[in-house]
Parts: sequence; structure tokens; C-alpha cells
Amino acid sequence: MRYTLEVDFLEAVKGARKRITLPSGDNLEGAIPKGTADGQTIRLRGKGGEGYGGGELACGVGCVSWDTTDCVRGALPDLVITMDEYVLYGELTASVTFAFEEAPASFVLADIGADSLKTGMLHSAGVINAVAQVVEEHAKDLPLAVDPVMAAKGGQALLEPQAVKALRSRLIPLAHVLTPNIPEAEALSGEKITDKDSARRALEKLGGLGPEAVLLKGGHLPGAIITDFLLLGGDIEIFESPRIDSRHTHGTGCTLASAIAAGLAQGLGVRDAVERARRYVQEAIRAAPGYGKGHGPLNHAHTVKPFS
Repeated sequence: MRYTLEVDFLEAVKGARKRITLPSGDNLEGAIPKGTADGQTIRLRGKGGEGYGGGELACGVGCVSWDTTDCVRGALPDLVITMDEYVLYGELTASVTFAFEEAPASFVLADIGADSLKTGMLHSAGVINAVAQVVEEHAKDLPLAVDPVMAAKGGQALLEPQAVKALRSRLIPLAHVLTPNIPEAEALSGEKITDKDSARRALEKLGGLGPEAVLLKGGHLPGAIITDFLLLGGDIEIFESPRIDSRHTHGTGCTLASAIAAGLAQGLGVRDAVERARRYVQEAIRAAPGYGKGHGPLNHAHTVKPFS
């Protein structure tokens, strides 16, 4: 059986007391600790009845589940919150339910509006379906750049395996432009990419998923020249530029997709938006501030004039 415990994002961050009434009429209550973390155990206390069997609570900060097979009258076992990751402007925080994930985007689109949309790391099928529904209901006429982020720069997987199907079937068909890198294109197309010919084959398969355009980012291919492939209107155009020798390339793919979305918002066509975005990212790499000893960030502010 499934029950619902309403816990919103701020309650999870700041802490709150919650209460739930089971179908039996018994009440459970307790505190959601401030800054609830993944896997943290909380106690909801109350008088337990008989015959609960197994149960599950779906709450705003994740899935609360417990095993009541050993439950005895007068006590209930602890409830364990296991949380997914929720993407908020590129940062990872506690996950939220479908309704909460959908609400902020709907509110923003209805109030402020938007000129283009861009998606990045959407790690689960639930999140992808929520985003797709928002696009279908509130932003179907807006250009959408889908960056199918699946792994971090260091190779860590960011997308759950079961989410790939939702990405292919629900979100990519809504895309104005899809912007995979080589590993992402291989995962989505099933085509091993080692050269220009295999890149073209992968592009054709990705185009068959339904996006209006596909930009295959070729930075993972070896060589002194970086080659990107744009599938648009059935034709493939190649963009080439010298590879910049720098370890400060953290977020290049996300930056490129965002810059494309900015160009689309300003009324540029896909090709012009891609061309300008590539120039922007190249200069952002050249002007990187050089922070840290690993993959450092780009200089996204290189277009901003110094204040006098």
C-alpha cells in the first residue's frame, strides 16, 4: 500500500514536524531534521496497530519506506528516507515529488515567461517525465535545447540506466536541438564513434529520435582539431577548430548547450546559434581563470566589460 506524507523542499532543508494518519486511524508524528540527507533515519512515533503488513510512504523529499513485518502493538519501526538527486540550476540537492518538480517551472513560465529552454542533467525517469510534461503543456512553441548529460568530467555516471528510455522517448522528440558528446551519442544511438564516418551514422540514428537538429560534440575524439557535427534539415555540416591545450574545461558541453539556447532565445537560427556558441566557448577556455589542480572552470564572464 502507498500513503502520502507531504514534505516540501523547504521543510526538508529547514526541518519540520510532520504527522500522518494511517488508514487504521493511528497517527504517527515526528521531526524531519534540518538538512535531511540521503539515507538519514527519522522517527515517527505513534501507537501501532496490527496487520499493517509492508508499507511505503512517498514524501516530497524522497521515498520513505519501512518494514512492519516485525511490528508489535505499541511501537513502530523507524522510517528511512532515501533521497534521489534533484537538479536546481546545476546543483544537486534533495529530490522532490513530481508535483513539486513541475510547479516551479510552470510558475516561472506563466509569470515571467521564457524565450528558450535548456535541460541538462536529468537523472531519473520521473524527473525527465515531469520536465517533458511541463514542456508539452506550457512551452511547446519555445525552442528547447536538450543536453543529455550522462556522466561527469571524471567519468562518474550521472544518469540512472532506467532513465535513458525516458530520455529517448519523452524528451528528445521535443528538442529543437540535441547536443550530445561522443559517449552520450554512443549510448543513445548504439553506434560506436571513432571517426567521421561513424559520427555520421550516429547522427542519422539520433535524428531518427525526433529532434529538429542534432549537434554532436566531438571533443572526445583524439587529434589536434576538434570536430563538431551538426545535423540540420537532413544535411550534416562540420565545424572545426584547433584544440586548446588546457585542463580547465569543466562544463564545456553544458556551457555550449546553454550558449546555443541563449542564441535561440535571441532569435538566431540553429546554425548561427551553434557557430556563435562555439566561438564563445573557445574564448571561455582560453580565458579560464586557472582555479584548482583538476578540471577547472571556464571563464563564462569573458564577454562582460570591466566596470569603471
